[in-house]
Amino acid sequence: MRKIIHFVHTSLDGNIEGPNGEFDWPAMGPELSAYSRSLMERADTFLYGRPVWEMMAGFWPNAESMSDDPHDLKFAPIWRSTPKIVFSRTLTEPGHGARVISDSKLVEEVTALKAEPGKDLLLTGGASLAAELTAHGLIDEHQVVVHPVVLGGGKALFPAPLQRLNLQLADSRTFDSQSVLLCYQPAPTVM
Repeated sequence: MRKIIHFVHTSLDGNIEGPNGEFDWPAMGPELSAYSRSLMERADTFLYGRPVWEMMAGFWPNAESMSDDPHDLKFAPIWRSTPKIVFSRTLTEPGHGARVISDSKLVEEVTALKAEPGKDLLLTGGASLAAELTAHGLIDEHQVVVHPVVLGGGKALFPAPLQRLNLQLADSRTFDSQSVLLCYQPAPTVM
């Protein structure tokens, strides 16, 4: 069974974007950049909610003309060549090699994806889609990179869940003497 890995950057105050939607604060140093590429080698499909997809599709197809950052230059060809799935109620033609799955079929489609042969599925960023998949027990790992910035508001990593979510720490490490990875998995249920 394939796993869904939720890989996300957050501020110290638990936001995935700033008060005005800004996402200019994650620092992709060499160690974190190398780790993110190794994580992408575990996956053969990228998953996105519509808001994150729009951000990604606005940058990665032409990243080389907009950035000279080593992380960006190494990741852009990976992004372009990897199959992508966008979960959306409204988007129909995402372009860039992506296909759309309607939110109305979320659980069935994701369960089927996990049962297919292949590598893991990588859900990058976002809050709503991750929360929905988590609520249905479909996320196997939450890999949260905490950056040394306080945004003072914005979009929370986890919108208020309907019930408590118990996780267990599976791994942690620091990158570039500035960010910390916290890798959580669902806690075993106690009978």
